[in-house]
Amino acid sequence: MEGRTVRIWPRTDPFLLAALPVAASSKLSWHYLRKMATYVRTQDGCFPALSWPKWRHIACGKLQLPEELAWLYIETFDLFSGNTPKKKLEWAECLSECSSQSELNQQRSRLCVDTLQFLLFLYIQQLNRVSLRTSLIGEEWPSLQSRSASPSAREAKNSFQNKNWDCRAHLSFLQRHLAAMLELLVEPEQLSQSGHAQPESQVSLEAVRALSLVLEGSLHYRGSVRPVHRLLTHNPLQTQAGYSKLSCSFSLQQLLCCLKDNLTVNPFALCSVEEVKRNLIVSNSNLAPPGSKMMLMSQVFKKTVAENSDALTGANIKIHRCSHAFIYLLSPLRSVSVDKCRDTMVVLGPVEISVHVNSCKNVRVVCVAGRVVVRSSSGCTIHALTPTHPLLLPGNSDITLGPFHTYYPSLEEDMASVGLAVVPNAWDKPLLLGTEGLVPFPHKSSSSPDPACYRLLPPAEFDSLAVPFHMNGDTCDVPGGLPPQYQAVLDKKQEEIQKWFKSLQEAHLDKEQQGQLQEEVETMFHDWLIKTGHKRELSSLAMAGGLQ
Repeated sequence: MEGRTVRIWPRTDPFLLAALPVAASSKLSWHYLRKMATYVRTQDGCFPALSWPKWRHIACGKLQLPEELAWLYIETFDLFSGNTPKKKLEWAECLSECSSQSELNQQRSRLCVDTLQFLLFLYIQQLNRVSLRTSLIGEEWPSLQSRSASPSAREAKNSFQNKNWDCRAHLSFLQRHLAAMLELLVEPEQLSQSGHAQPESQVSLEAVRALSLVLEGSLHYRGSVRPVHRLLTHNPLQTQAGYSKLSCSFSLQQLLCCLKDNLTVNPFALCSVEEVKRNLIVSNSNLAPPGSKMMLMSQVFKKTVAENSDALTGANIKIHRCSHAFIYLLSPLRSVSVDKCRDTMVVLGPVEISVHVNSCKNVRVVCVAGRVVVRSSSGCTIHALTPTHPLLLPGNSDITLGPFHTYYPSLEEDMASVGLAVVPNAWDKPLLLGTEGLVPFPHKSSSSPDPACYRLLPPAEFDSLAVPFHMNGDTCDVPGGLPPQYQAVLDKKQEEIQKWFKSLQEAHLDKEQQGQLQEEVETMFHDWLIKTGHKRELSSLAMAGGLQ
């Protein structure tokens, strides 16, 4: 590795955070995205920035996507595209002030995204498909009648493979599809009649800037990380990439060859998840540039892990194959993936982008997050405060959604640092997303989530959660409070406690009776701790020794 001078690699963010962990709709095949690329460059108000109304017209009118799915894509792109915390909080405030659907639509119409980067974002939704055998020759635009039949259960299983954390899969994807992605960036007049780029085609510098969404690199080993367009416009790559200062453009063929020749695996990524030994925490925080911090927590078993540190702040976290564990990560985080865990509780600081729960069983996750995604999991409970609709993907069963119900002293400060507010809060309004889009009620197929796969937590089953660590800060209650029906349950329990103490005072017990009562209560409490599993949690907390 050290012998190489220039290196270009896949950026972590778009593949880890922007590619939805579900096999992409056939409506996002190269054929239709190429048509969209031509359309946006020839229509007023679509280029270089694409507004929500224009994208809605293309998605719903041309691609035949449901409006909520169209919004999901542009919302996801905006979520990870680098808005400042201040801008995110201002956007949340505007959305929370909308009192009707028309006001919400009006506010949404103000959202604009970079057109070319958004095209690339749509293309990399193909990441989690095993095969891209979609024909390059198809209808003028997809029709409602062209939707393929739902695949069998085995086909649905084989058509999906979660590659969001697999840096080698990111590299392989770009090696195979970089040519197609570059063709999306070529101006329409440089295409042949069949819609393909020609040998003499040029790619503008503006278009290559969009490529920096997925690529970055450095000029030498341990050199500073730069966007790919800055590497390509300076020596030693300028000539190799066919860049002309006169026309501010690149030769398509030379650019493609240059990128492939210098493409390598991301040097900051944590790839070998399955090779990590039990009870090991691995981090690249001492080497990675901003936005590329990663931490892997693997196979924690029957332990409590409690962390609050600079190494966590802004990091992408993967909690992998943990069981019978209690995990507290109480710092502002970038993203969290809870993967293949069993009988575990995970309490998180505010997560800027997303929390993914994948292939888990009997896991409880408590979080404030930009988005929550659950796939192929059973018996899991998600207590969330989130401005976006939770996404329930295929393979889930017995999922419970509840309100966020805890706090720690610096929580509100941490939320502000990543741009998360208490409103809007859509924890109880999930979207069910299958391979061909959102699942209407009632609908069920092998490639789509079952509408009966989740429930909202009944208030009668609700209780609060205390974070058992001392920290500095001003937060002393659940941010934004609890929904009234859940707060009423806690109020009633508090009333029962007050009644108990009042009855105890009025009983006028002597010392012997007080001793007998105390012994009986302690015995019942001990039995309750064992029955609920809280005894194991308390023992684990004692062994953890406090917040690290």
